[in-house]
Amino acid sequence: MSDVDLFEAEAEALERANGVLASDTGDFARYRAALEELVQHYGQLMRQSRRLISRSDRTERELNLLNARLQQLSDELDYKARHDNLTGALNRGAVFESAHRILEQSAMSVVVLDIDFFKRINDEFGHPTGDAVIRELVDRLRLALDGVGVVGRVGGEEFSILLAGVALDEAVALAERIRQAIAGEVFPCMPSRPVTSSFGVSWSAAGGDFEDAYARADEALYQAKRGGRNRVEREA
Repeated sequence: MSDVDLFEAEAEALERANGVLASDTGDFARYRAALEELVQHYGQLMRQSRRLISRSDRTERELNLLNARLQQLSDELDYKARHDNLTGALNRGAVFESAHRILEQSAMSVVVLDIDFFKRINDEFGHPTGDAVIRELVDRLRLALDGVGVVGRVGGEEFSILLAGVALDEAVALAERIRQAIAGEVFPCMPSRPVTSSFGVSWSAAGGDFEDAYARADEALYQAKRGGRNRVEREA
């Protein structure tokens, strides 16, 4: 397949003009005809160039918009892959990933909590009310933490808080403030019944094993459950 010369007509016109110049005939009519032909092709080239540049600019704008949309979709997918749809808190996988990353750099306390008698809430008031309780609880967690820590939903009614660089005593005190923030005021979505939560707290040095820290906090949580619920227990 031979290459197509896009400027074949213009090249031929230029060659003819050069031929006229080289002939040195002094024939004004030939010079004029060659010049008119060159002007015609030059004008055509300018029009085509403007169209091509305009089309190229439009294509570039469309590609930029498409790239921006693709980046937005990628960010949305990444957010959905890492966050709980109901509350916007980190999901279990993202919590564990974040915890491992924190422990590579610093010590960390872990708070594990769940809503007391949550199954009864769902059974008596329905799942929509249960969902509203979960959302309200996460809102109260965030308000009580005031920007400190990482909140995650690790199970149906179970949550975790990662506290980088926070000592065990401080984490226990913070968990107690959160417990009071939950139990101390009626949830608007369920005004006829108080909502309470139980807490377990553990601590790990930098480089520690998060699965072990989580298991210790979880054991403390169940100690709180066995102790009557609506309370905070630290690791043994």
